[in-house]
Amino acid sequence: MGNREDLLAGARRVILERGVAKATARDIAAEAGVSLAAIGYHFGSKDRLVTEALVEALGSGIGDDIEALVLDSRDQPVLDGFADMWNRMPQVFADHREALVASIENTLRVLRDPDPDAGRHLREAVAAGHLGMAENLGAAHPELPDAQIEAIAYLSFVLVQGLGLLWLIDPDAELAYGDRFAAAVAALAGTPEQPR
Repeated sequence: MGNREDLLAGARRVILERGVAKATARDIAAEAGVSLAAIGYHFGSKDRLVTEALVEALGSGIGDDIEALVLDSRDQPVLDGFADMWNRMPQVFADHREALVASIENTLRVLRDPDPDAGRHLREAVAAGHLGMAENLGAAHPELPDAQIEAIAYLSFVLVQGLGLLWLIDPDAELAYGDRFAAAVAALAGTPEQPR
């Protein structure tokens, strides 16, 4: 790995261990085994490094797990696969709890930053967040038109954001999200029968 990749990996480790607020540039540089100046050279600031590290961590952690869930749905009707994915999401949240907490902490930091450019990388990541889901959904269900794939992927991306926060607040709450969502989708579509 090069210094940039070392810094991203070091930042992820420090952030997940200590949280965003307690992650210092010095700690990150030491964890990465590079000079403090390398942060400025590769990222411009510690805050930009933290945001990129968290976006990457969530994409390769939660994102990979969601990809597996979507691809697991390939042999099911679309609505059943959607329900199954969301019934299994609490375990994904549990597996990545610290990354979720750090992501929320970082989002609040970015929102409070007076620099209008501070959140650019985060905004770009959010804008593209559902594209990976759409790609995987298209692979799992090639029979769906692109517009439907895009709509389901966007809905799923929005649900991940909201449910991740709700799960953090109360991980022991009702966990059958998927069955409830599928029933709601069926009702909105005017489908008289419940999925499954």
